[in-house]
Amino acid sequence: MPIPALVITHRILVPALGGLLLAACSGTATTGTDAPRAQGPDEATTPTGLLEITAGRPVESLPGEKRLRNVRQLTFGGENAEAYWSFDGTKLVYQHRNPPEVPADQIYVLDLRTGEQRLISTGKGRTTCSYFLRGDQQIVFASTHLAADEPPPAVSVINGRYVWPIFDTYEIFRINIDGTGLTRLTNSPGYDAEATVCPVTGRIVFTSMRDDDLELYSMEPDGSDVKRLTDRYGYDGGAFYSPDGTKIVQRSSFLASDEERKAYHDLLAQGYVMPTRMEITVLPRDGGEVRKVTDNGKANFAPFWHPDNRHLVFASNMDSADGRDFDIYMIREDGEELEHVTRNPTFDGFPMFSPDGRHLVFASNRFGASRGETNIFVAEWVD
Repeated sequence: MPIPALVITHRILVPALGGLLLAACSGTATTGTDAPRAQGPDEATTPTGLLEITAGRPVESLPGEKRLRNVRQLTFGGENAEAYWSFDGTKLVYQHRNPPEVPADQIYVLDLRTGEQRLISTGKGRTTCSYFLRGDQQIVFASTHLAADEPPPAVSVINGRYVWPIFDTYEIFRINIDGTGLTRLTNSPGYDAEATVCPVTGRIVFTSMRDDDLELYSMEPDGSDVKRLTDRYGYDGGAFYSPDGTKIVQRSSFLASDEERKAYHDLLAQGYVMPTRMEITVLPRDGGEVRKVTDNGKANFAPFWHPDNRHLVFASNMDSADGRDFDIYMIREDGEELEHVTRNPTFDGFPMFSPDGRHLVFASNRFGASRGETNIFVAEWVD
């Protein structure tokens, strides 16, 4: 997720020179013996509240960012993105890339009190889309490491079009927070990635190509009971459950003509999508009608629910003349009350509220020490 060179991973879009670049969100996996903490099907995970954040360093919010207060920069250098909270609000899990030491995205955990950052993925292949399971003792993420130690090449432009590679070697894994007990959860031909967790039921929602299109599925934390949630032609993915566990928000492509459908089909057959036109959509947690929240024809992505279960935050280039400036916005679930939250002139994205609703974490190119640097920031949220 760099500055003038946008980075994108599964649900990533970042400004690139002249357009958008997208880059998707080790031996053999072993079978872990530690099962996820059992909870009832509708037992909500209650946030404990976050102690004072002392990791990183204070930085200024930008003019016009009235929703953000006491901003802190948490990472320094390389490309850091998709930072998601633990359920107790004390840690973040995120992906980091910084060649040559870290040539492709790997998964790290950051302690918000001590600032300690620890690699938990294998260090091999390419990873994306990590998320804490309930109980905060395990994490799910996608990785290509079973196919090869080296990361697959991330092609970003085909015939002058910016594309996102859908690596068919991505599978979803579960791992203990100390890096032990790596367990494979998916085993199907094609792309499996973009996993996040329901705070109420504990189920995992993810994106898969197993039925020849990018659709949403859900499964139990052990990989069992896989259910298909969407059934429409076009990209559905990058999903998150609502705090009350009743709904899912995601990003979706809508193909308006036979020409668009053919272009999508032909590109997908090569293992790519072109995510420069995506809308934010909502559907019931067990599947059903996909309903548009945005309808602006721009690159809208990385949606997340406000704690009130009615509003959403997301990233978009809707106000960018050249399509390279991404900011964070808030909107009501019915598409009303659109609000411009961040004002950085390059890239802001991947917003996520803390479990207690007091803080917002996001990725940004602001204050980068070098061109293309993207870091993780956290701020107190002002209602």
